[in-house]
Amino acid sequence: MACKFITHENINSWLEALAKDHVVFVPVDDNGTVTYRPYGEDRKPVLDRIPVRSPKEAVFPQNETLLTYKYDKNPEDLERTSVRIKETLPKERAVVFGARPCGARGMTVFDSVFVNDRIRDPYYATRRENTLVVTIACNAVESTCFCHEVGSDPADKAGSDILLTPVEGGFAAEAVTERGGKMLEESFFADGGDKCAEAEAVQKATREMLGEAHDFSNAPEALLAVFDDDEFWEEQAAGCLSCGACTYLCPTCYCFNITDEPTGTTGKRLRTWDTCMSFQYTLEGSGHNPRTTKAKRLKNRVNHKFAYYPNTYDKRFGCCGCGRCIKSCPASIDIRSIVKAAQARSAKKESK
Repeated sequence: MACKFITHENINSWLEALAKDHVVFVPVDDNGTVTYRPYGEDRKPVLDRIPVRSPKEAVFPQNETLLTYKYDKNPEDLERTSVRIKETLPKERAVVFGARPCGARGMTVFDSVFVNDRIRDPYYATRRENTLVVTIACNAVESTCFCHEVGSDPADKAGSDILLTPVEGGFAAEAVTERGGKMLEESFFADGGDKCAEAEAVQKATREMLGEAHDFSNAPEALLAVFDDDEFWEEQAAGCLSCGACTYLCPTCYCFNITDEPTGTTGKRLRTWDTCMSFQYTLEGSGHNPRTTKAKRLKNRVNHKFAYYPNTYDKRFGCCGCGRCIKSCPASIDIRSIVKAAQARSAKKESK
């Protein structure tokens, strides 16, 4: 699709126009932490730093009401009651602006889980259909970045409607979807001209910064080969605090809990994020817990990303390589190192 150009000055004008009929989520500095908030005149977008939180909240809120209910007593037979249920499907149209390609790619992991041949989660599907995603290609990398090792790159278009690339004076803009193409027809965008070639050079240079990619292709087999190796998983989990920061910040973690909150004869059903790193996650009503130790919980998380997900869905890893879990872990646990260690352990066992 044709390449366009938008100046730094026109970015805010474009966001103001979008905000008239969309909820526009932009990365902002919130007390030193870059996170997504609805756009407003008092919130200046921060586009040169990677947000700590992922953009998944736009399509999978941390807390959402699925339905409300009310019990009614039968006036002729007070022992009989009926229940009225009202579904609360989301209605707002939204734009996620300024996400990094890894964050947008994370949404494609959600797509496979919540919208497939067997099921269609109406809450997720509605938000996904009503949300436009405008990403910014990276022009710098951090030591925790490893998108190139999980089948992605710093200018990945997966999950995006428009990909912006930083160039002199603004951004080169490329439409990824038909919806994105219609957005680029706005007057805020000019012909890309030589900015398109500049964008390609930026993308190439950034990819080269990452260096050679480690081969994780046999990770599913390697992880399953050490599945019952308790000593291995105890070593890997030794420093883990089970805080769950890795799962809450992850663009691809989608585990949730559903609870009812009653108030007299009325109430609401909520869906909230949950984390497999919590002891309570697998705690059964009987009191039994199949994952009593943090080693078992860490094993589940790593296997889910690099073994279960690719084996269950489309062979892709359930990890986008953003490095948020590494960067924000208070114990400096590195998921890359765990998978590499499993590969080495598996290879050693095979050689015997």
